[in-house]
Amino acid sequence: MKNIILSFVYILLFSFTIVAQTTGELSVTAITSEAGGNYAPRNIVAMWIENEQGEFVKTLLAYAQNRRTHLNTWQASTAAAGTEFNTTDAITGATRSNHSTRQCVWNCTDYNGLIVPDGVYYLWMELTDKNSTGNYSSFSFTKNDTPESQTPADVPSFGSILINWEPSGGVSISDVSSNEITIVPNQSNGVYSISGDNIAEIEVRSISGRLIQKTKTNIIDISNQQTGIYLIIVRTEESIIIKKVYKQ
Repeated sequence: MKNIILSFVYILLFSFTIVAQTTGELSVTAITSEAGGNYAPRNIVAMWIENEQGEFVKTLLAYAQNRRTHLNTWQASTAAAGTEFNTTDAITGATRSNHSTRQCVWNCTDYNGLIVPDGVYYLWMELTDKNSTGNYSSFSFTKNDTPESQTPADVPSFGSILINWEPSGGVSISDVSSNEITIVPNQSNGVYSISGDNIAEIEVRSISGRLIQKTKTNIIDISNQQTGIYLIIVRTEESIIIKKVYKQ
């Protein structure tokens, strides 16, 4: 009985960690330079955010229109998310005619407008001045309630880089016992039905936090997983709600 109680206490603590959503702003500054292409100094450039799993989160800047297909890394990231060349809320414009300081900000939301959970994220930068892949680099940072400022060493086509994360002090954590979302049954062989209003995305994670499944459908099937307790994390338009289920 003691072990069962300790397990549920651990789950509760872990739940609060996984759904923390610190608000704030990531500001980015970099000076661009040539990539050695035949169109220099004309260039196209993009900056975007990916999560720790390498999944596209949001484009911050995209100075590229007709020639955007040559930003191959950015294209691949957005295409893998099913939203090729997505520029929701991004700074956009045509091909640049020269090199200069490029600046952009991230407001902690994904391209669907949802605040993303705290954790490790990657800022990507890509630039080309030819009809093929140019230079690209990525920099990791941690989104949480602790400020972080980086001045990475220069990389090809990007110099004087400044990456500054500034939390605003607001942290949104969903109510673990919320009744806004219903999951039935609570115990099963691994198949669950989820119902509720304004569901945007559903994740299933193990107790250790390992991502098992991510979907936008209301049926979860983890029948191929081991017996035990799993966390189902439901993102709505207003919040993130977490529920515990037992897989027999």
